[in-house]
Amino acid sequence: MRILILMLIAAGLCFGDVASARARYERTDYAGALKLLTGAPASADTLLLTGQCHYHLRDYRKAIDALERAEKAAPRDAAVLHWLGRAWGRRAESANPFQAPGFAVRARKAFEQAVALDPAREEAVSDLIEYYLEAPGFLGGGVDKALALADKELKTRNLAQFHYVLAQISRKRKQDDAAERELRRAAELDPSSAGRLADLALFIARRGRLSEAERLLATAARLEPKAPGWRFTLAQMYVEANVKFSEARRLLEEYLKLPLTPDDPPRVEAEALLRRIR
Repeated sequence: MRILILMLIAAGLCFGDVASARARYERTDYAGALKLLTGAPASADTLLLTGQCHYHLRDYRKAIDALERAEKAAPRDAAVLHWLGRAWGRRAESANPFQAPGFAVRARKAFEQAVALDPAREEAVSDLIEYYLEAPGFLGGGVDKALALADKELKTRNLAQFHYVLAQISRKRKQDDAAERELRRAAELDPSSAGRLADLALFIARRGRLSEAERLLATAARLEPKAPGWRFTLAQMYVEANVKFSEARRLLEEYLKLPLTPDDPPRVEAEALLRRIR
């Protein structure tokens, strides 16, 4: 009986550590989350979380190792395959020319499996569409494939995201006027989203219309005053345009003090922007 009680206590402690690790992950404390995951049972869920932490820490080798183990534990888990695709994609970006094509193909296959298993997983659909847009044909890319997937999986589920994808396709085709129209349509269809306005504002700023972009981000700030993202985008616009450095610095320093989530631009990117203006 005593052994059983000790086993139950140990199991409870492990469960608590995993829950605490997940909470730290959501606060972007990836290193802290990994410490809590040390010694946790090697379930698909804990291995997925471990892989996600390594991914955000930019250690893609370790991310792939954990995620491949997670895939063995749960071979039909769309979330695991989606993150595995992301990790292989990052490895492809930093690999030498001989390794990169093989890594890219692995990323595509993982994304395709994730979408086949769970077509409603919109982030996986969007990542696969991005792959199709960026990869050459011999690696399975293609604008037509991206458009077909968006039409099949996004048009009826998320019309705003569908138009965002159409904007990316237009940009790929060097049709900037069409891309702007699609970004505007995406923002109109999702009027409560500061993120949609930020996407449009950054695109407009890069077309040389900074004042108009600032007005859009002022609207985003009113919609979601506590959201970190619009601050980062506004600072990014100023740095790219070589203007208002003191304001950009203030925004970035404010951004770094806010409680960020894994969906926000990484702290390292904000720190890199700060270094450009110091």
